[in-house]
Amino acid sequence: MEGERGGGREVSMVYVVTGGCGFLGSHLVQLLLEAEPDLGELRVFDLRPDPDLIPPAHASRVRLLHGDVTDAVAMGQALDGAHVVLHCAALVDVWGRVSPEAIARVNVQGTRTVIAACRAQGVRCLIYTSSMEVVGPNTRGDPFLRGHEDSPYPTRHTEPYSRSKAQAERLVLEANGSRVRGGGQLVTVALRPTGIYGERHPLLERLYLRGCSAGGRLFCFLPERAEHGRVYVGNVAWMHILAARAALSSPCPISGQVFFCYDSSPPLPYEELSAVVLGLRYHRGALVPPVGLLRLLAALSALLARVLPHRAPLLTPATLAMGSTPFTVRTDKANRVFGYKPLYTWEEAKERTREWAKGLKGS
Repeated sequence: MEGERGGGREVSMVYVVTGGCGFLGSHLVQLLLEAEPDLGELRVFDLRPDPDLIPPAHASRVRLLHGDVTDAVAMGQALDGAHVVLHCAALVDVWGRVSPEAIARVNVQGTRTVIAACRAQGVRCLIYTSSMEVVGPNTRGDPFLRGHEDSPYPTRHTEPYSRSKAQAERLVLEANGSRVRGGGQLVTVALRPTGIYGERHPLLERLYLRGCSAGGRLFCFLPERAEHGRVYVGNVAWMHILAARAALSSPCPISGQVFFCYDSSPPLPYEELSAVVLGLRYHRGALVPPVGLLRLLAALSALLARVLPHRAPLLTPATLAMGSTPFTVRTDKANRVFGYKPLYTWEEAKERTREWAKGLKGS
């Protein structure tokens, strides 16, 4: 192939990031522009393109494309001539505000559309942003401590979001090795980040402003010992880039594989880590409600969210399971297979998040 160099890598490659203006997607776009030497053109595909996210110094290499991932025509045009697709676009809802049909349309049917466009346009590499929620935690509260990709776990997909991510991930992995236009095969990889935090995270923004109004304190009422794996958004973006490089240069070890995505962030309870990265004082309530009461409150909050969609409750069955179930993973498979190591240390991740929070309007 014209333009190839040693190991099958190509210079001046075309990358497409779906959902490129979202939380993870915007960080991935920024890191690609800064750290991918072979990048020739970057296409940012999003339902709400935001020119302000593109640094002026890199504007000549970026194309902002407006479109829906379920639109086969728009997706095909976006992928024409592309080498790598980083599929981040998803409808994330753990608050019960969005219908299961809407979630499935974007996350499952949208992924089918992306895969079909990859085949039709001759794309060789598809990296999919999956989620640890493909595995758990389940609503029974079964712990998962330092688990790896083959660790057994009683997965129960009771929520539309986790069910849709599991279905989409399966589609991506089943597409590995399928023929693409012009010959060759499609290499697919699925990455499962744990709970992502960092700059521009909408929930962290709510928590920070709430903490500021409470005198710099974040009040926490969930079980104290429920350690939870969280990962910095910059390291998730970095793993996507490394996975794409490996898939292009030596696809056999990585093709059709799934990888947990984690870093050196401490395994703290969900609320406590949020307080630490935001620079707030972590304050536990004097009385921690019993689990049965919390489950009842979570169910009522989810019901209220459906009746009043403009409300965004923090406590739902899904968020309760996330915040109260011990759930941590290992990421040594990614290190072993394609050399993943976090790009940002815990201290750097914490500092970058705090600096962003300090600049929020209303802080």
